[in-house]
Amino acid sequence: MHEKPASASFHSHGPLTGTERVPGDKSISHRSLMLSALAVGESRVEGLLEGEDVLATAAAMRAMGASINRDSHGIWHINGVGVGGLLQPDTALDMGNSGTSTRLLMGLIASHNITATFTGDASLSKRPMGRVIEPLAQMGAEFTASPGGRLPLTMRGACPAVPIRYRLPVASAQVKSAILLAGLNTPGITTVIEPIPTRDHSEKMLAGFGAELTVDTDADGVRTITIRGEAELKPQQIVVPGDPSSAAFPVVAALLVPGSDVTVENVGINPTRAGLFTLLQAMGGDVQLINQRIVGGEPVADIRVRHSVLHGIESPHDIVPSMVDEFPILFIAAAMAKGRSVLRGLEELRVKESDRIAVMAEGLRAIGATVEEVEDGLIIDGRNGDPFPGSATIATRLDHRIAMSFAVAGLVSQQPVQIDDMAPIATSFPDFVPLMTRLGAEARPIATTDTAA
Repeated sequence: MHEKPASASFHSHGPLTGTERVPGDKSISHRSLMLSALAVGESRVEGLLEGEDVLATAAAMRAMGASINRDSHGIWHINGVGVGGLLQPDTALDMGNSGTSTRLLMGLIASHNITATFTGDASLSKRPMGRVIEPLAQMGAEFTASPGGRLPLTMRGACPAVPIRYRLPVASAQVKSAILLAGLNTPGITTVIEPIPTRDHSEKMLAGFGAELTVDTDADGVRTITIRGEAELKPQQIVVPGDPSSAAFPVVAALLVPGSDVTVENVGINPTRAGLFTLLQAMGGDVQLINQRIVGGEPVADIRVRHSVLHGIESPHDIVPSMVDEFPILFIAAAMAKGRSVLRGLEELRVKESDRIAVMAEGLRAIGATVEEVEDGLIIDGRNGDPFPGSATIATRLDHRIAMSFAVAGLVSQQPVQIDDMAPIATSFPDFVPLMTRLGAEARPIATTDTAA
């Protein structure tokens, strides 16, 4: 149950300065736990994101037999059960707010002879699971879902499952990953065809753990990914880079607040995730990727950002998969830019933790931005660097990225911007408020009456 809201207001009295690190990449953290739990032997994971979403994954893997412990140095030790060795959980798997945990674990369970029930909070229970149910049902898994293919949901895995060849109807790393994870314990070859590339952490990590996986890309950029089932995964030493989705917030804040000069260290810049930084540079942002290197098989850099005059932009549709989670904070940047931004091809945002198109449009208008909402995105007329009037309370709808985006907006508003509930931020970025405060932002808690949903 969601607890009493933690309301706060945000504003800034001067430039943001300093050097910080953001938490570990959420996508890589989820996959590290899942694949380590299917390996035989002990894996060690350093830099794991210890947010609520990832901890939900850890709890689920423990419930299905893996030994998962964190030592006093912050290193996680996972002793796996082997592919095919997942155990029947005694109780429902509570996924909290984590759609990634839910969809990827559905894939894992689909080819095991166990039955599991998934539950989640009010936000997760509104999110459709049909796009994952469809291919997994083709592999033999059986589902009993709430209306609309939503949680609570009970599934019965198939063992042996049936290998499939599946062409993704929409760009979705979660659906791709669910099928590949199901393919781990499925005899034969499971194939996913991906017309538009999405984040490729699953492919990289599956290969790193020893799965027999191939990726072929044709002349049109269509990727065909195959995995041979009944795999034997080997334990790994994993270093999780900083999450580019979390780095997005201090990066955009530094671009918008006059005089700012901020460096965010050790950020993952995998091309399938780094679209926001490319787009901000195209808008005129002083965003420098320095000290580029490879850490644990993933490209990493330190990102230095200085206040810049941004210009409106029309985002290309093919960049969407590489920054789909960063569009809420890009909307804030666009609203402060010179000229008009046309940001479309974003239908996926309507089925995230909230309807991020509608909620962002509502919040932006409340703080004084000029926004037109269309079915697949927003058209925003920027303020040419002039501060937002502010002085509004933002309804975040249990969505961590909405809360953090409007916290950044508060730093460039004439009057404080009040966030109705900061609690959801703990799902992905528990250190957000302390980090922003160290850079020079000001967050003031606001006493609230008990209005828990």
